Amino acid sequence: MRLEKRNTPSRWALLLAPVGAIGATLLISALLVLWAGAPVGQTYALLLRGGFGSVFAWSETLTRATPLIFTGLAAALAFRARLFNIGAEGQLYAGALAAVAVGGMHDGSGWALPWPLLLPLMLLAAAAAGALLLLGPTLLKTRLGVDEVVTTLLLNFMALLAVSALLDGPMKDPSALGWPQSVALQSELELSRLVEGTRVHTGLLLGAALAWALWALMKYSVLGFDIRASGANARAAAFAGVPTGRTAWVVAVLSGGLAGLAGAVEVAGRTSYVTLDLSPGYGYSGIVIAMLAGLNPLGVLAASVFVAGVLVGADSMSRAVGVPTYIADVIVAASLIAVLVATLLTQYRVRLK
Repeated sequence: MRLEKRNTPSRWALLLAPVGAIGATLLISALLVLWAGAPVGQTYALLLRGGFGSVFAWSETLTRATPLIFTGLAAALAFRARLFNIGAEGQLYAGALAAVAVGGMHDGSGWALPWPLLLPLMLLAAAAAGALLLLGPTLLKTRLGVDEVVTTLLLNFMALLAVSALLDGPMKDPSALGWPQSVALQSELELSRLVEGTRVHTGLLLGAALAWALWALMKYSVLGFDIRASGANARAAAFAGVPTGRTAWVVAVLSGGLAGLAGAVEVAGRTSYVTLDLSPGYGYSGIVIAMLAGLNPLGVLAASVFVAGVLVGADSMSRAVGVPTYIADVIVAASLIAVLVATLLTQYRVRLK
């Protein structure tokens, strides 16, 4: 077999690609469900009901989707410019620490600002912390040619070690009875609930607004054109006059800032303080979401809700039929592989020799 480039993607291929990807994902997951000894139809029904079957299910799905939107946007923007940011997990924690440092590390007197000024300052500090964590790998890539995949990945572990040291040191809450957690934010800085009695907060609206803004930036601005050109072919873009170096720096600031905002929004909207288990891997999941969305900022919204719904629904499904919750990770991974293969087949046709 060999792959042959299509001159023009077939309309039927474009229509059938997502259908085939969904079918392949369901088939692979069904085989694992059968292997676990559970009925496939009931398992899928419980999965959908747990993630989308009630107001409570939707509220939990949207709560889980909120940080995923930010990390998905961070990965989508960076990957579009071929700046492979694998460090959103560490940038999220850096943003969370910066948010607590601004919004919680004082006694409410003296230099403390009123909350209408302190809230945007807290978000700005979180974005700056995330951006700073990505500027180092960007400098190494643009000046020395160091692979940013390695440097950003290693910075995740360095960030978590720094968080551990700070939570057992200067940022430790003295009232936590020895538990390693930071001091809490001021109550005025906590994000308000969108639906009373649920955990859905206004961070969801902020994420959706940023997705639309990023989509408009990529589609209609000169910067967006520079980002797309740098990602398509950096050498050709530089030859055509695109400032590829400056574009990489801007992308690093925006991508790291979005990941840092994920940490601030998670603290201000859900936990009120930082712990080592603040993120169950939101930074890494953002990469999957960006790829599922085809690096489209608006697609990140749908992909985040899909991934969050699968993860939330897997909890109730597991309790009902005894299938391990890890089936959710398999579904997400299989859907990513299926989408990538389906996208490949829209651009290439398989020829048999």
